[in-house]
Amino acid sequence: MPIDAPTRTQRTGLIPLLVVGTAIAALVAAGLATLTGADRVGLLVVRVLTESAAAVTIGSLLLAAFLVPPQENGNLAADGYAALRTAAWTALLWTVGAVASVPFTIADALGQPVSAVIEPSVLFQLAGFMEQAKAWMITAVVVAVLALGCRLVLSWGWTVALFLLSVFALMPVAVTGHSSGGGAHDVATNSLLYHLVAAALWVGGLIALLAHGRRGGDHLGLAASRFSKLALVCWLIMAASGVINAKVRLPWSVLFTSEYGLLVLGKVAALIVLGVFGYLHRTKSVKEVQNGSGRSLLKLAGVEILLMFLTLGLAGALSRTPPPPEGRVFPSTVEIRIGYDLAGAPTFTRLLFDWRFDLIFGAGAIALAVLYLLGVRRLRKRGDAWPVGRTIAWVAGCLTVLLATSSGIGRYSPAMFSVHMESHMLLSMLAPILLVLGGPVTLALRALPVAGKGNPPGPREWVLALVHSPVARVLTNPFVALALFVGSFYGLYFSGLFDWALDFHWAHLLMNLHFILVGYVFYWPVIGIDPAPKRLPPLGRLGLLFASIPFHAFFGIVLMSSQTVIGENFYRGLALPWVTSQLEDQRLGGGIAWAAGEVPLIVVMVALLVQWARSDDRDARRADRKADADGDADLAAYNAMLRKLSERE
Repeated sequence: MPIDAPTRTQRTGLIPLLVVGTAIAALVAAGLATLTGADRVGLLVVRVLTESAAAVTIGSLLLAAFLVPPQENGNLAADGYAALRTAAWTALLWTVGAVASVPFTIADALGQPVSAVIEPSVLFQLAGFMEQAKAWMITAVVVAVLALGCRLVLSWGWTVALFLLSVFALMPVAVTGHSSGGGAHDVATNSLLYHLVAAALWVGGLIALLAHGRRGGDHLGLAASRFSKLALVCWLIMAASGVINAKVRLPWSVLFTSEYGLLVLGKVAALIVLGVFGYLHRTKSVKEVQNGSGRSLLKLAGVEILLMFLTLGLAGALSRTPPPPEGRVFPSTVEIRIGYDLAGAPTFTRLLFDWRFDLIFGAGAIALAVLYLLGVRRLRKRGDAWPVGRTIAWVAGCLTVLLATSSGIGRYSPAMFSVHMESHMLLSMLAPILLVLGGPVTLALRALPVAGKGNPPGPREWVLALVHSPVARVLTNPFVALALFVGSFYGLYFSGLFDWALDFHWAHLLMNLHFILVGYVFYWPVIGIDPAPKRLPPLGRLGLLFASIPFHAFFGIVLMSSQTVIGENFYRGLALPWVTSQLEDQRLGGGIAWAAGEVPLIVVMVALLVQWARSDDRDARRADRKADADGDADLAAYNAMLRKLSERE
């Protein structure tokens, strides 16, 4: 429901608010970090400005994509277009900040003034050796593309793609910061990813919501209601991930006695105040907006934004304050390379029970299982049936992902090629089959409420748009799905890409995500029960499956017969005493890859036969119902044709 038209003061009041908030964040960060030197203070100011621009960009795209509805023709409405234009300007500022961060980062690392490294030839040469500076360069390129896209697109679908790209633009710097090195860097990096994304959605979303209200936009109540639910989730994620990240860097014994510990406590206190204050005032404001007044939302949201910028300042000070050395033990070579130590050789017991929970894929698997079960529960409560076999398949698929990433298999996977291949086969061959058989899209379409004609589209309509999107049509094309599924085996391991990726934790995350998604895209048209852009006939499904078998078997044979060790430098650097021959371990991995294809093949064949038989039964029942309705007209016509042929003869 629209609110009263805003005055000129309300329209322009957001910019001074953002300027004041950013200034507060920069001053707090610079003061608490106790920096000396104009260049170091300049680095912190540039970081705060860049992070603020990133948050506003992400929040504006969030508003345009999911908080306000588009037009019926699929293009953005006026409110979404206004948010998109805001994102275009702030993305440009984000790009400038990312470019400026390159020389500041290099100068800070070398202890030199910025003027000494500002020359382009020196700058690019030094950036090639510093991961953080290189990450800022990558961010600048990605965000420049994002800014251009915000100027060009008008459709809702492309706006969603730009929103996902904006979230991805946070990753390069996040995975190459302080959390990416030293002991337990896997936990530190994963928790930091959660923290940054949640913070950007929360801070940026609130700013975008406030801007939407000051513009006098339509559907303010809907936008406020949706954001309030998202903000609560973001607050919980920020709190949990912040505690985990602090625990990795800081022993509890020095929490109250070190500068770093006091900054952590200050940030936690600010988050608690923000969470309680934000929840109470949004709960009240949403009701007021639905009754036709948005003044409370606009007034109190400004206070919340200032508190958020104060929290950003504390975060900036934390990023420039080294953790105290007390209580920290110098990590071993294995812990520096993979993030943790290993207890010994990977026995059967250790592979099953020596767990190290993966915050990304382990938490994701549990969350997907819980959401699926909630959907089934909703169907059951309203009296609708849902096949038990699908539920079992989905939960088993989630457990497979959890086992492959968080059990001893996931723990030993970065250190040994043979165990890595076990994880690869589970994630790309078994888990996708089970997940596809669970029919999550069908469940979502049945469990989520229909928006109804004339109402803004909701999650159910978003799922339908994804299924019928051009991306889904391309990925489910049989030739594309086969090329991605088969080609990833050869492209990853025989191109040198795997050797390069072994040194980076974020590359392991991308590999695992790639394995799951590529496997799901391949098995969706083969045995999927969900609606797809293009359905294959039974023989086409069988042909697609058998077309992949020779390529998969040949891949395992090549690994078993190869004389070249893949990732030799990395594995040799670990110097694991129980791995006496890297080549033999690789050949074992090849045997695992070759043999692992048999079990999924059996599962797929059984699923295909069952689906084929059920399809025949449905066709027979459909024919029987038609015959009952028209007196078996088809059979009578066929017999009449035979009689005419007989009479003619």
